[in-house]
Amino acid sequence: MLTGPRVPRKYFITSGVGESDIQIHAGSLDRALKDAGIENYNLMFYTSILPKDAEEINRSEVSLDFGSVLECIAAISHARQGERACAGLILGWVFNKKSGERLGGLVAEYHGKAEEDEARKILQRSLKEMFESRFDPEEYILKDVKCVIRSIVPKKKFGSAVVALCFVTYEVPTLRKRKIFSWSRRSLL
Repeated sequence: MLTGPRVPRKYFITSGVGESDIQIHAGSLDRALKDAGIENYNLMFYTSILPKDAEEINRSEVSLDFGSVLECIAAISHARQGERACAGLILGWVFNKKSGERLGGLVAEYHGKAEEDEARKILQRSLKEMFESRFDPEEYILKDVKCVIRSIVPKKKFGSAVVALCFVTYEVPTLRKRKIFSWSRRSLL
């Protein structure tokens, strides 16, 4: 049996901030991941595309084993004491204007030192550019935009902010004769 690439289906969005007096990764980042509720998983990172049938669920609906692989689109920012760490994601869905069909989603990430309002403006411009570089605005529209931003100015030596869109279920296409696909569901829930 041959299978095609997995297609993410269900996801949740989470965010967190943390600070620590020890190093960033074992300290403030770990605390930010804990605040986001994803500290006990092995994170793997994706680029910024959502399949058309992807669906957001609540974090409370997800139960994963300790040490599970959690694949995500993430923004992570770090700062030293007194500086700002700001992380954010913006996502929008692309629709065909004529048919109303949802084609898929685009996600842009921000990792930096900006205030949250400025980060939001940067994210909006990024999403707009991603959309315009792929689609003719006469035929397609970007709708249902959602933006999540977190920031921290640590009082301790280090601070981290994280926003993550985490995939938890997938469909795996099975290849058949003449490259016709049939779908089988595989879930981590």
